[in-house]
Amino acid sequence: MNALLKKEASLQAQIDTLQSEIDELEAKADVSQHQQGAQLSKEELKQCKAPEWCIPIKANVMTFEWDRLAETTQFDVILADPPWQLATNTPTRGVAIAYQQLPDVCIEELPIPKLQQNGFLFMWVINNKYAKAFELIEKWGYTYVDDITWVKQTVNRRMAKGHGYYLQHAKETCLVGKKGQDPPNCKHSLSSDVIYSERRGQSQKPEELYQMIEELVPNGRYLEIFGRKNNLRDYWVTIGNEL
Repeated sequence: MNALLKKEASLQAQIDTLQSEIDELEAKADVSQHQQGAQLSKEELKQCKAPEWCIPIKANVMTFEWDRLAETTQFDVILADPPWQLATNTPTRGVAIAYQQLPDVCIEELPIPKLQQNGFLFMWVINNKYAKAFELIEKWGYTYVDDITWVKQTVNRRMAKGHGYYLQHAKETCLVGKKGQDPPNCKHSLSSDVIYSERRGQSQKPEELYQMIEELVPNGRYLEIFGRKNNLRDYWVTIGNEL
């Protein structure tokens, strides 16, 4: 009997020791997971953090007080990504559009001429709005000088084909207009008119275009209309209701 009691006590001691070790390991695992979670949160915050020298203005573009801005600043480059009204009720065959579309008359009312006497206008256009976009460029006082094609790619550098009415769409086009004289320090012929880059979120445009603009007009005064928070950049004024 004494031998059995001693054996039971020994087994219980081993169980207690194992349980203590398990508790210690679980505690370490909890600390490690907490630290990893905190690290991920910091990384996520870093991605969401706006650049230090950007100037974001969250506002409805159609009701913004443009006259006050035009009184204080004339821009060397204006970049616009209008939310063009699509041609049909189901242009993307079931793919949800995550932004409000504007009719042509609203886009036409943008006070682009007040904001720029000399410089460049970069304007993204969709397939069924080419004629209207060229009409607006002329109406606003610009001369069409070039266009940029963005060929969308997957993470594996393959062509990223999207939905289209007649053909699958794998590109977007940005028209370039010029008004008046070149901005100071303008540098021609540094960039190609084709961008190959990975397709990102819906309506998110490639960073290469911003780099191209900054190479064309170094240290310029840059304005983006209909901007989004994922494209905020240092030394750019960005106006839109999705910031």
